[in-house]
Amino acid sequence: MTGRVLVVTGTGTGVGKTVVTAALAAVAAARGERVAVLKPAQTGVAPGEPGDLADVARLVPGTTGRELARYPDPLAPDTAARRVGAAPVTPAAAAQAATALAAEHDLVLVEGAGGLLVRFDADGTLADVAGLLAAPVLVVAAAGLGTLNATELTVAALRSRGLGCAGVVIGAWPAEPDLAARCNLADLPATSGVPLLGALPDGAGALAPERFATVARHSLAAELGGVWQTPQL
Repeated sequence: MTGRVLVVTGTGTGVGKTVVTAALAAVAAARGERVAVLKPAQTGVAPGEPGDLADVARLVPGTTGRELARYPDPLAPDTAARRVGAAPVTPAAAAQAATALAAEHDLVLVEGAGGLLVRFDADGTLADVAGLLAAPVLVVAAAGLGTLNATELTVAALRSRGLGCAGVVIGAWPAEPDLAARCNLADLPATSGVPLLGALPDGAGALAPERFATVARHSLAAELGGVWQTPQL
């Protein structure tokens, strides 16, 4: 039996993709599911240093992690690979790895690098990986000013390629949200045309695993296995 595959992208770098990926893994693991996280290309991390998969493993012990390549420069994977004379990760290789993991796991989460159209190689992006897998894409967005445009552009790019969007999750919800963040709770689904499916509190990635599992469940909507509902602010 083949497990489900969900691709996780962001509207840009630093919006909380890894923490959201870990939250998805935590909720699934709490249901007794076997979860794997695939990071096709890790950039900005030297050999032997902990990368995004180390963060997921710390937050959700027992999760299978697989990284296909890493490059030391904090750049787009294609550029980072060229700078060190290394082979890039192709969308086909990423899709093949995800398919192999899905044969042994109930859920495979494929976490991209940066945004949807960041290049893995000269021709391919995370959108191509999702297309090869025929997998839905979850968009992780920032909370505040500027996120409406970036999110709508990402969802539009998915639609233009015939890819399904599972929804949007805010990667780091501030303890004291400003006016823009509060308005975005209603405006994000209205402008993007896809549902808002959660908001992880800022700093959730520093929690202990048991506490993180609880926070994850309360930060993701029912469609993603949690109990979160859009707050009325």
